[in-house]
Amino acid sequence: MSNFSLQSEYQPAGDQPRAIEGLLRGLSEGMSKQTLLGATATGKTFTIANVIEKYDKPTLVIAHNKTLAAQLAQEFREFFPKSAVHYFVSYYDYYQPEAYMPSTDTYIEKDASINEEIERLRHATTQALLTRRDVIIVASVSCIYGLGSPEEYEKEHMKILKGMKIERNQLLRKLVSVFFTRTNADLTPGTFRAIGNNVEIMPTSERVVYSLDIEDGKVSRIQEIDPVSMRLLEERESLFLFPAKHFITDKNKLESALVVIKKEMEAQVKKFRDEGKSLEAERIERRTVEDIAMIREVGYCSGIENYSRHLSGRNEGEAPDTLLSYFPKSRDGSADFLTIIDESHVTIPQLEGMYAGDRSRKNTLVEYGFRLPSAKDNRPLRYEEFEQRIGQVIYTSATPSRKEREESDQIVEQIIRPTGLLDPIVLVRPVKEEGAYKGQVQDVITEIEETVAKGSRVLVTTLTKKMAEDLSSYLKDRKVKAEYLHSDILTLDRITLISKFRRGEFDCIVGVNLLREGLDLPEVSFIGILDADKEGFLRSDTSLIQTIGRAARNSAGRVILYADRVTGSMQRAMDETNRRREKQEAHNKVYGITPKTIKKAVKDIAEEIEARRNIIAKASVKLEKELTHLDVRKLLRRKEKQMNSAAKILDFETAALLRDEIKELEKLHQNG
Repeated sequence: MSNFSLQSEYQPAGDQPRAIEGLLRGLSEGMSKQTLLGATATGKTFTIANVIEKYDKPTLVIAHNKTLAAQLAQEFREFFPKSAVHYFVSYYDYYQPEAYMPSTDTYIEKDASINEEIERLRHATTQALLTRRDVIIVASVSCIYGLGSPEEYEKEHMKILKGMKIERNQLLRKLVSVFFTRTNADLTPGTFRAIGNNVEIMPTSERVVYSLDIEDGKVSRIQEIDPVSMRLLEERESLFLFPAKHFITDKNKLESALVVIKKEMEAQVKKFRDEGKSLEAERIERRTVEDIAMIREVGYCSGIENYSRHLSGRNEGEAPDTLLSYFPKSRDGSADFLTIIDESHVTIPQLEGMYAGDRSRKNTLVEYGFRLPSAKDNRPLRYEEFEQRIGQVIYTSATPSRKEREESDQIVEQIIRPTGLLDPIVLVRPVKEEGAYKGQVQDVITEIEETVAKGSRVLVTTLTKKMAEDLSSYLKDRKVKAEYLHSDILTLDRITLISKFRRGEFDCIVGVNLLREGLDLPEVSFIGILDADKEGFLRSDTSLIQTIGRAARNSAGRVILYADRVTGSMQRAMDETNRRREKQEAHNKVYGITPKTIKKAVKDIAEEIEARRNIIAKASVKLEKELTHLDVRKLLRRKEKQMNSAAKILDFETAALLRDEIKELEKLHQNG
């Protein structure tokens, strides 16, 4: 029996049954690489979901951007509600890597803004991989970056049982040793607070509080509590806690690692001095000595990942542990999971290019004394290392590149849509003003207004961010509800914006490149591609086919290419679109199918994340509402007991905080 249970009101249709059968046959025959060449809106995700259910192995799905990864994660959650479907992307809302520019003698310190909610989801991902088999991880290319050893991460997890012997201070020391932070304020993921003999913990992967009562050196009670209302959710018999950080080093190995780091520093200092580079020698010595002292004192330092080779005991040049290291392996050490590379024509080049960019930056930092040479081994995987660490692969794309075509053992085509929808009609109109024709901007505005008046929505692609912003502003002046979308918009904001667009809160999105692959927008019936004859990455035949495909989920789908000449890329894109359309029309004629626009509920992973944000931001308001449904006296008694316990062990600061909380609760109760 499969670990996965696919839930859907639909059965495979169109080309899906043939594609599912072909891919599963390829997997059973041991094909290492296959390609699912699926036209837009043919249901590639549903096809892959059927393959996952029947193949019955943990699955990694890699997408080329966070927005697409979020959409795929939500779709797989709907297909597999009982399985562990997780979202793993870079946890930075903003990231400026450490760098040095010799030409201007400018050192740029690492600067980053970490999204705590995404960090929580990353921990939920690794914990699921270490504890379950029915796991689907949807990740961005950040999955090939260093993450810390899964063996150390798993080894340091804590299993707390009701009735087990443990002293309060022993528990607190253990929590600190695995990087939980003590606080007297509200709990956030990865923090704990101790009030008398009660210890409250919020794990890194959840938004609940676990309350442990310790009496006579034993855990007498484990409760799962809502962090806002303090309502008891469940009495627990056991609790598993994983470390609050992924980079964990065994204490016995830590001192040895620090000795090796110091030796490397001394060798590098000598090298610089022999070369007459006294500034570089002083720089690397000062930084390394400070980092060693910090690691020895608290077990961590800023930029500790740059020492990961020594801390994990790896050899020079050896690949780091990554998310792939957390996936299961067979007895022979080979990968025991399935890998799906979505929109492979874009994702593979990203995977291939990550190492070189990182290496160039690190070489400069090492050369000028900002980092030890071992920092080079804190890196993403090379593409060949990535391939060695994954099992059987299925590439999915409407426009697979030559690489996928040449390397795949078989290519399975999926052109016929279950809905009978056809590829859209494609027209060409001039960019410049000609006679009565007013040019691309005025024409696309007219098309937008007519489309919106019919109740449909619009995408417009431009070549620059500024043009996207200017056009959206101009449309607003024309009373068209429009927004721009490009890479400067934060990850979760992009996801939310797309959901609002689908709900009809506005009618037109103007963007650059983010509108191409994988955006599932059935409400869109018109797409305007400005400057379609400007040959290049954004106007290649692959890009044009992908963009045209965004209108293939609507029965009235129509695309206008604004161009003063028909380029080779335009012609190839139109030829491929027409080939598919003819094949689809023939199928519909044989089976008497009338195309119907896809109807799809508007859901995305951002809703869950935003909901959690709102819980935190509006905690006091929600608490006041919750109190009308709670036994307030019971809550007050609990707080009073905690206050007395804190005072008994002379923790007067905590006792004072609890006293203030009690006063506020009493006020709310009286006013309610």
